[in-house]
Amino acid sequence: MSTETLEKQESAVQAPKEELFSKRRKRLITDPLNEDNPITVQVLGICSALAVTVKMEPTLIMSIAVVFVIVFSNLIISLLRNIIPSRVRIIVQLAVVATLVTLVSEVLKAYSYDMYKVLGAFVGLIITNCIVMGRLEAFAMGNKPYDSILDGLGSGFGYAWIILTVAFFRELFGSGSVFDFKVFEAAGIMNFPTNGLMVDSIGAFMILGILIWVQRSRTGYVEN
Repeated sequence: MSTETLEKQESAVQAPKEELFSKRRKRLITDPLNEDNPITVQVLGICSALAVTVKMEPTLIMSIAVVFVIVFSNLIISLLRNIIPSRVRIIVQLAVVATLVTLVSEVLKAYSYDMYKVLGAFVGLIITNCIVMGRLEAFAMGNKPYDSILDGLGSGFGYAWIILTVAFFRELFGSGSVFDFKVFEAAGIMNFPTNGLMVDSIGAFMILGILIWVQRSRTGYVEN
């Protein structure tokens, strides 16, 4: 049997397909939630974690926007990765992210103008969010579309749960409410002393610092 025939037979034997939710693929989603969190471990996306977390509602909208942009930019760049010239890859990535951010901004303007006025500037800054650009460069440029979607979901949810947690405590102790529902009044505490520090950026720094300390204590993560 010739070498050419052997090579054809070997190429005809396909490797077993990886399961849709194999152990490796599950880790793409679960790792950013805890052990490789983009905010508390990689220390990325800190600006929006401090700026938009005074109230839960704008924080939730910001979380949805970031998840949408990360997932779909990862998908698009992964689909185009083999035809993007290396010299202009950053420009292409920025163009894709800017298009998606503009789409989010226009949807907010059309359907929730009040929220657009609150988040307009910060939604625009998603274009320069280190988490988004980092996943495009580190993952989407070298992996298949499905894996890139999972990676985007993991990073987006990892970002989202941190800023939502920060917003929960800031609104609860700064305004005495959650999603504008007066928690302490509903519990019968009519004169709960709200903390003005929580509505300032220093309150976000404090809560974020506590989250980083708790999470790194649990995972044993140490800066090299």
